[in-house]
Amino acid sequence: MRSMLIVSLFVFVLGCGTSGQHRWQPARWSIALHGGAGAIAKDAPQELQLAYQEALERALTLGADVLRTGGTSLDAVEQVIRVFEDDPMFNCGRGAVFNNEGKHELDASIMDGETLACGAVTGVVTVKHPISLARKVMTDTRHVLFSGVGAEHFADQTSLERVENSYFSTELRRQQWLERRARSSLVPAQDRGTVGVVALDSAGHLAAGTSTGGLTLKRWGRVGDSPIIGAGTYADDRTCAVSCTGTGEEFIRHAIAYSVSARMALARKTVQEASDHAIHEVLQPDDGGLVALDRYGRAAFSFSTAGMYRGAADSKGRFEVGIHETMIGASLAAGP
Repeated sequence: MRSMLIVSLFVFVLGCGTSGQHRWQPARWSIALHGGAGAIAKDAPQELQLAYQEALERALTLGADVLRTGGTSLDAVEQVIRVFEDDPMFNCGRGAVFNNEGKHELDASIMDGETLACGAVTGVVTVKHPISLARKVMTDTRHVLFSGVGAEHFADQTSLERVENSYFSTELRRQQWLERRARSSLVPAQDRGTVGVVALDSAGHLAAGTSTGGLTLKRWGRVGDSPIIGAGTYADDRTCAVSCTGTGEEFIRHAIAYSVSARMALARKTVQEASDHAIHEVLQPDDGGLVALDRYGRAAFSFSTAGMYRGAADSKGRFEVGIHETMIGASLAAGP
């Protein structure tokens, strides 16, 4: 009788120990995005806050639709970033900031977590969607990064849409450029309007991408972290996908995007723990933030700025966006 009681108790305890694991299930697909750290003030006009919220929701809806209908993580990343590049509210593509000479130089990168293939461009001046050119570097060449004139020559070999450099200008960015130039022509402003997307598709593959217009008043072909694989963008199916935003030089010095993956692999940290370590223990306050996604579809957001435009959706019904501390959520209505 005593032996039967011990066996029964063992089975009960074993069942209790595994039931929690069974309650949590990985997402079939998942996506997270950011529109830059250093968001508008909490007391900004309600119409402006709502406009950013709606812009994030549009981008997130598109990405969720791509993944829900069987699209790849790379497709989701590219298509969502193209939406951001068309939106003048964000510092990438249309709406990019002005450099010191009053022109626009755009950077982008993309990475495939399945193969570690990646592509990037920097100093692009006539390509409407730099993220698509970065993907072509990845798929159509044996190289990783093309810069300036070389990137433009490579674009000549593609069918990607081209525009005049003035296409990227907006009056808001012009006024910011004029005001900051009047204060100092030697100290770039710390714009954090980079956009980025990380995604997990139903085949279990991760991808990450980042696109930016850089810093207002940037000089002499300056390159930040966005087109640098391992600094601003990284993806590996074994760990996570990461896209960063902030003071690019600091993200480069510390290889922040890769460090999140490495900390997960070597220190066995969760994606949120690894992200928080990079942003709050490696970098300095106000340096920026990142979004990350692990191989189970769990999203992490970490930032040391006053806010970060961000959003996340997955096959389990999550759909929420945020600007400051609080995320605003709603169920994803259109199925698994």
